[in-house]
Amino acid sequence: MTGPSFVWTDLEVREALGLRHHDEADREYTGVSTDSRTTREGDLYVALVGDRFDGHDFVADAVAAGAKGAVVSRQVTEAGRATLYAVEDTLEALGALAGHRRRALPARVVGITGSVGKTTTKDLTAAALKTSLRIHVTEGNRNNRVGLPLTLLGAPVDSQVVVAELGTNEPGEIAVLTAIAGPDVGVITTVGESHLERLGSVEGVLEEKLDLLRGMARPGRAVVGDSPSSLPRGAREIVPDVRIAGWGEDADSDLRPDEVEVDHWGHHRFSWRGARVSLGIAGRHVVTDALLALAVAEAEGVDAEAAAGGVSSVRPAGMRGEELRMGGLTLLVDCYNANPPSVRAALDLLEAYGGTARRVAVLGTMLELGSGTAGLHRDVLREAFDRGLDLIVATGEFARASREMGLAEREDAVVHDDPEAAYGLLRDRLTGEETILLKASRGVALERLVPRFENDFDEVASGGKGRSMG
Repeated sequence: MTGPSFVWTDLEVREALGLRHHDEADREYTGVSTDSRTTREGDLYVALVGDRFDGHDFVADAVAAGAKGAVVSRQVTEAGRATLYAVEDTLEALGALAGHRRRALPARVVGITGSVGKTTTKDLTAAALKTSLRIHVTEGNRNNRVGLPLTLLGAPVDSQVVVAELGTNEPGEIAVLTAIAGPDVGVITTVGESHLERLGSVEGVLEEKLDLLRGMARPGRAVVGDSPSSLPRGAREIVPDVRIAGWGEDADSDLRPDEVEVDHWGHHRFSWRGARVSLGIAGRHVVTDALLALAVAEAEGVDAEAAAGGVSSVRPAGMRGEELRMGGLTLLVDCYNANPPSVRAALDLLEAYGGTARRVAVLGTMLELGSGTAGLHRDVLREAFDRGLDLIVATGEFARASREMGLAEREDAVVHDDPEAAYGLLRDRLTGEETILLKASRGVALERLVPRFENDFDEVASGGKGRSMG
């Protein structure tokens, strides 16, 4: 079961799932699929069960598409000649298959988690490593109990490093994912108020994230951000020689930025190991993410100059600090996720933008914060107003918070529960020369305002019918 020649045989599947051997041991599978729409000839199909779907209903479709076997937790019909593997829980079975595959992989695994910045850090790490190594990396943010196994199952046999993102929204999930991935290197970006609905408190979030380091392969290497101070302190209790990256005194001296410059748009340049890093993603917090990536690359033997070049090549992913220009108007679209630390980081970025343009923050609800939702929205909104921005648009829970705090009538406030209606109120107060942040959790879909801006301000820029004040 070792080496690059791994093949999914019936025997390998049964060993992974803890099932008794069968006389079809010579049957082979070309891959593992969880979606009948993308199942290929020779695949093993895993019938996952979700809140709004049941993969067992599509076993026949998967078989028609060429699946030679299916992992199921209930009886199915019309499976044809496909081999069925009966298990108690198909989600756990998917993890078991991935863990079996990971143990056969000669590649090293880098596991990355954190309340904020894990996808950016994953992208930066992958870019630094791929300059010198054959890597396989999590696509997008496929970081849960489905996405992580699929990342491992999809790793090419000649991969030298797998860069895997690990996410969580409930206690114990990081431990489960770590057990599947068996990371050799663990990275924690930061810890803050995220997924409090199930994790309960920031202390609960910290303990959940630290499970990555507790479950690493031994001896493992760890790199963590320097904020909050409880993170490096807790990490050091698990991995005494943990590396710490960031801006503050807690960071290792060689994992702090040196000779820092910031351009008009908030992009940082700094020196590290004699190499110059020029970040293509704006924001002070991205410097820490880059230093984490550079530390991993160094641990994996990548030359500093090559790693710096790789990190410098990364650009913002869609809706993650994406910059859109419409004439004189700039949109900072950061609508993929939101919690108090990420909103603060986005507001930092908005403040850092140079020039004389008015600065506007459009804020939508931060989801999954549990019983502290109202208080956390009030805290963040108060901080936003304290920054002296030109205009703050409060929608959803932020609209409610603004009314509770007596802020709704301020001259620098636009307040409406519905983001679409808030845009109508905002539009009349814009000149077309502003820098505007859109920040909310994914479920709010605040990016739906982007076409409204495009319609109004692209036309203004080109002399069309859009309205402009001035």
